[in-house]
Amino acid sequence: MGKEITTLAGGCFWCTEAIFKKIKGITTVTSGYTGGKRENPSYEQVSTGATGHAEAIQLEFDPSIISFEKILSIFFDLHDPTTLNQQGADVGTQYRSGIYYHSEEQKLLAQKVRKEKEESGKYKSSIVTEIKPFEVFYKAEDYHQNFFENNPAHPYCSLVINPKIQKLIELYNKDVL
Repeated sequence: MGKEITTLAGGCFWCTEAIFKKIKGITTVTSGYTGGKRENPSYEQVSTGATGHAEAIQLEFDPSIISFEKILSIFFDLHDPTTLNQQGADVGTQYRSGIYYHSEEQKLLAQKVRKEKEESGKYKSSIVTEIKPFEVFYKAEDYHQNFFENNPAHPYCSLVINPKIQKLIELYNKDVL
């Protein structure tokens, strides 16, 4: 079995990228934009909310090492899938929660995992994560790529990303590089 690709939006792409770059079996993580109508959007354009795009990551993974189902479990556990168009202080449609599936199998697994998480009793509110077919992904500007690795002292990294990395290690230690 070869590599697979999926596209996820879980708020600020700096966070989601930092989390998934630490997971065994994930070979590539790229920050970018998806789910909107504007072609080749810039960060400034996406930040207005007018493009319809979400900040997202596209990742390539080896399903013989990590399953899509496990990726989705990590995804749901490391962002708040119950807040519409918001993650913490980041507010706007560009920060929505979404799974953009690349195959019918991914669609079915996304629906299954979302339902399991919804029924788990973990959340006080309903999950609002959208599950839609993948259409197009635009790579974000270079300064957004590997942001956490390149800017560990940035206040956002210290205050928002570091706690998520700690939670990742606590919940998924055996899956972390």
